[in-house]
Amino acid sequence: MINKIFQSAADAVEDISDGSVVMISGFGEAGSPIELIHALVDRGAKNLTVVSNNTGSGNVGLAALIENRQVGKMICSFPRTANSTVFPELYRKGEIELELVPQGTLAERIRAGGAGIPAFYTPTAVDTPLSEGKEVRIFNGIRYILESAIKADFALVKCKSADRLGNLIYNKTARNFGPVMCMAAKTCIVQAREIVEQGKIDPEAVVTPGIFVTRIVEIPHPAHESQLVLENRRYPWI
Repeated sequence: MINKIFQSAADAVEDISDGSVVMISGFGEAGSPIELIHALVDRGAKNLTVVSNNTGSGNVGLAALIENRQVGKMICSFPRTANSTVFPELYRKGEIELELVPQGTLAERIRAGGAGIPAFYTPTAVDTPLSEGKEVRIFNGIRYILESAIKADFALVKCKSADRLGNLIYNKTARNFGPVMCMAAKTCIVQAREIVEQGKIDPEAVVTPGIFVTRIVEIPHPAHESQLVLENRRYPWI
């Protein structure tokens, strides 16, 4: 019987090793798998390349992973947001690398990675510093630059519900990058608010089919990043 359920977040991330490429879902707080990220902080893997929409907030979640000096490079669209201080400070000191990618291009690079498409052309970022060193082609009189797909060793994703086969549904905009990251990673690790019996999720409602999901851990009461930031919490908890 296929069963992808793991008993803890720590067990689910135990083989993420130094130098891994890790995709982390989320659009700000929405869809951020904080418990999986904190388990990765505890795991201690270093020199990670992290692909995410932003660089986290406060001193929890992704920001805590960065603050713990476990991330060598960020590939993201928003390296600085209202409550983001950890990444900007390390970047100014030259202690972390940044690959800045326009948000739509980031989503398509990840989608392409999951679809087996090695690269694609886009007009976004043409004639800007982000196009430097990239191939330029003209189609129908419009300039395009070549962008490569992004794949990962692991994806950490948050969803609303999962069954033991790994079929997933999300909570509205918390879906964001989750589905394409599941497809683009060799190992997809999902934290779900609830794990239901097989057949309880309407097949027509499934967003991510189980074939793309490797491991699931149930987190019934996930932390809210904004509340932790408001309380000035710091992970590891002190």
